[in-house]
Amino acid sequence: MSELISHSQEELAALFRAELLTGVGRSVRHESAAKHASGEALYIDDRLEFPNQLHVYARLSERAHARIVRIDSAPCYAVPGVAIVITSADVPGKLDIGPVFPGDPLLADGNVQYLGQPVLAVAADSLDNARRAALAAIVEYEDLEPVLTVDEALRRRQFVLDSHSQRRGDAAAALAEAPHRLAGNLRIGGQEHFYLETQIASVLPTEDGGMLVHSSTQHPSEVQKLVAAVLGVPLNKVEVDMRRMGGGFGGKETQAAAPACLCAVIARLTGRPTKMRLPRNEDMRITGKRHPFQVEYEVGFDDDGRLHGVHIQLAANCGYSPDLSGAIVDRAMFHADNAYYLGDALVEGHRCKTNLASNTAFRGFGGPQGMLAIEEIMDAIARHLGKDPLAVRKLNYYGKTERNLTHYHQTVEHNLLEEMTAELEASCEYAARREEIRTFNARSPVLKKGLALTPVKFGISFTSSFLNQAGALVHVYTDGSIHLNHGGTEMGQGLNTKVAQVVAEVFQVDVSRIQISPANTGKVPNTSPTAASSGADLNGKAAKEAAQTIRQRLVEFAARHWQVSAEDVQFKNGQVRIRDRYLSFEELVRAAYVGQVSLSSTGFYRTPKIYYDRTQARGRPFYYYAFGMACAQVLVDTLTGEYRLLRADILHDVGASLNPAIDIGQVEGGFVQGMGWLTCEELVWDDKGRLLTAGPASYKIPTVADVPADLRVKLLENRRNPEDTVFHSKAVGEPPFMLGISVWCAIKDAVASLADYRLQPAIDAPATPERVLWGVEQMKRLQQPQGAVHEYAGEST
Repeated sequence: MSELISHSQEELAALFRAELLTGVGRSVRHESAAKHASGEALYIDDRLEFPNQLHVYARLSERAHARIVRIDSAPCYAVPGVAIVITSADVPGKLDIGPVFPGDPLLADGNVQYLGQPVLAVAADSLDNARRAALAAIVEYEDLEPVLTVDEALRRRQFVLDSHSQRRGDAAAALAEAPHRLAGNLRIGGQEHFYLETQIASVLPTEDGGMLVHSSTQHPSEVQKLVAAVLGVPLNKVEVDMRRMGGGFGGKETQAAAPACLCAVIARLTGRPTKMRLPRNEDMRITGKRHPFQVEYEVGFDDDGRLHGVHIQLAANCGYSPDLSGAIVDRAMFHADNAYYLGDALVEGHRCKTNLASNTAFRGFGGPQGMLAIEEIMDAIARHLGKDPLAVRKLNYYGKTERNLTHYHQTVEHNLLEEMTAELEASCEYAARREEIRTFNARSPVLKKGLALTPVKFGISFTSSFLNQAGALVHVYTDGSIHLNHGGTEMGQGLNTKVAQVVAEVFQVDVSRIQISPANTGKVPNTSPTAASSGADLNGKAAKEAAQTIRQRLVEFAARHWQVSAEDVQFKNGQVRIRDRYLSFEELVRAAYVGQVSLSSTGFYRTPKIYYDRTQARGRPFYYYAFGMACAQVLVDTLTGEYRLLRADILHDVGASLNPAIDIGQVEGGFVQGMGWLTCEELVWDDKGRLLTAGPASYKIPTVADVPADLRVKLLENRRNPEDTVFHSKAVGEPPFMLGISVWCAIKDAVASLADYRLQPAIDAPATPERVLWGVEQMKRLQQPQGAVHEYAGEST
């Protein structure tokens, strides 16, 4: 036991009066920042290998849809170092690893459903030998007709789950009676997660038929459940350990399970430690993406641009299985309003089944696709009426006391839209820049500037209400050091740092006293995924409750031991004042231990007020809303379609920030990632269902060169979350992603200048230079005399 440092009462009193510098609201450095920068941070592939460890490589389907006629694995064993080859028949337990609904066989069973689906897996003494052996296997197919597009899936009514609709009022009547009416469509591309660390798992068989699983996963409890299922053992036989991920973005919420399950099966069959790390190309071919969407809309509005009614149809390309598509399309529907009161509204969501990899969670979880649809509608209305798009947006904002009921019948409370728009509109000098840009465009025949200010209203909570729960475990040791474990996972977003700050705030100690251990199913069970922007909300609350329980025990002990009232016991800056007596925190802890006080506690939190009646399509699916505003200015070359983001101004609402530096980093990163989705990140498949953009040579994520030289990010000040969240903060993981929509709108604004802002260019997402150039040509064509337009259109057809 460590020797206590003795301080005089005067020294302790001075320390007590000092300010705590590492509690909540402080810009504490990320707990692994130095390790990340120096390369010392350990990821699964950095762990020392076990003796006799096997490496796994999967043979992938070469057909998008086919019946497996024959698999001959004998040639695999001719490769040196091969230990075992497995197919679906070798899985000892349950084959299906669907996270919510069935449909995801660990290895193809009878049929293959997409080009890139794992058919067999080889384990060998090296990854190279496993790859060579897997490619030596003979797999024969009988081709079946694939469905590769949303159009075809809609035509065939081929869905992974039933469609759903939400409505308020009579949309058809509102559309019929509206002074103006527009109809349109929009195609929205998917997005590759492109985490730096690809999918990986390492599994060690333990005694009694157990497994220790190291998995790069956002959902350790689900990996635990599915590993147990494929092995046919109870959950208590499987322990999942997750220290850190090299990025996740939703791609490791469900789809991290397959490598862990394959490793577990092979470890069971061979008795040897087993690891599987997907090479980048295979990772991109095997795993799902952000859901591509097709949008059809009709909108009715008055002469000012105020919405009377809308009918929006959202059709998602889900791939071959449900995965999380049910909840993802639901959230797209929930966010089809973004910041706007839709009037009488009908929103429909279709979950289309195609023979592609099963698409999955991605930052925003369908919300960005829904928001993009309504932002397209806002711009289309503005062009039709010859108005500034921002004026149309502001006119349709949700009100504070009226026009504040969503189409799913949740009241929008604590609305900051008007206030934040006014603040950003003034600080970014929107009106002056709008006039300057009009003048520039009138004088510049080739280069055109565009400007757009767009809002974000994003609902916070899992839409599957049972997931809104979390647990934590806190130990205080006799030297005053603190051990913290919670159910969240650290993927670089700073969750561990924030939760440690919460515990430090409760005990009023420096955060350096707190050691966070890896997320582990043996310490905190039955956890929810770290997703839906809820990591700090849920796990911070649970950790706070655990710490408060221990603190209350310490208070009660001190009051009893020194015969004072509980109000006489105060914690501050690592010290404890007990009426006129001062103790260091560790001295009180040591005394409490001698007094046989428990210094360990669990904590649990469940989000209140959440419900959604699916049969009625109404409820309160979100605990609160986070708000954001972004203004983007771009420069477009109308001869090539190329463009550059010149400046971005962002104002974002995080409530009372737990850590301003981390929050600003999340806002910046989310904005750039959202911009990438809508500009340069294009997924392309050929007519056989093969992903052509399966690596960094063909799939382009934004780089530092794409970040504007003038990037101004500010957190909204003095706006505590009115709801009882952890220290009145708000979630920050996903909402900033949708700020990138401003860049897409600004590009279209620049192109619309070619038609004096009276026509909306048909530029789908992502707005690649090719699509921008097509939009430019469209504006030029529609500006020609009517006869010439028809002639050009006929030739084009």
